[in-house]
Amino acid sequence: MKLIDSFLIYLKFEKNYSDKTIESYKSDLCEFVEFHNNQNSVFDMMEVNEENIRSWVISLMECHLKETSVNRKLSCLRSFYKYLLYKGMIIKDPTQKIVGPKRKKSLPVFIKIEDMEQILLKENFEEGFVGVRDRMIIDMFYETGMRLSELIGLTDKDVDLISMKIKVTGKRDKQRYIPFGQTLKDEIISYINIRDGSVEARCDSLFLRESGEPLYRVLVYKIVKLHLSKVVSVKKKSPHVLRHTFATAMLNNDASLSAVKDLLGHEKLSTTEIYTHTTFEELRKNYKQAHPRA
Repeated sequence: MKLIDSFLIYLKFEKNYSDKTIESYKSDLCEFVEFHNNQNSVFDMMEVNEENIRSWVISLMECHLKETSVNRKLSCLRSFYKYLLYKGMIIKDPTQKIVGPKRKKSLPVFIKIEDMEQILLKENFEEGFVGVRDRMIIDMFYETGMRLSELIGLTDKDVDLISMKIKVTGKRDKQRYIPFGQTLKDEIISYINIRDGSVEARCDSLFLRESGEPLYRVLVYKIVKLHLSKVVSVKKKSPHVLRHTFATAMLNNDASLSAVKDLLGHEKLSTTEIYTHTTFEELRKNYKQAHPRA
């Protein structure tokens, strides 16, 4: 079809799209035309309306296509009609008011409290500075819910052992304070004492490598994955899973949603609300296990 061919030439030479992307666009557009050719004896892409597009989207959903795939095809159609509008071939974009299917949000992966207690057993870590540091890292994530970047960015000055609070610098350099308890305080003091006695020349970072240099993201990922793998079989074994674990544990123990929001450094309450679904799923699981007629 000439319209589609001219659009693909435009993508290749004016937008510099890759051959693979262009082939994908061609496939999606031909699929759209074929669908309507099967529905109507005469079909003109210049006269497409919102109803035509909605019926196609519904047919894709009925074929059990994933939301991401449907939205990708819809994005292709949007690009095509924006092109026609740009070229003055049509006066109205029929895709303008079309909303694609919402992507289902997967529930956050978290670790049960009893498994966390097992992970943090001191015998699971090697002796000396590295073992104490690695355990401290996992405990810090679990007891504060901070992000990986926030943990790496911590300095000794950020930790107030008297007031028992940590100053963290989050996204867009926003700072917040996270309180901590006596157990973590004792762990921090113990870690600092061992670190200062083991690492000679060092930077200002709280968490260090044996060389005295700060930690980096990949190393922290490896540390967390190694020790979580010893106890749990969850697919994801990242620092973010420990952040999810903190939030879920807080809500399961009656913390308010707004308090957890502030502790995590979320801007919107809706971002934190996903953890209420996690806690509800946990309640549902407990109900099914405990109630004789569940």
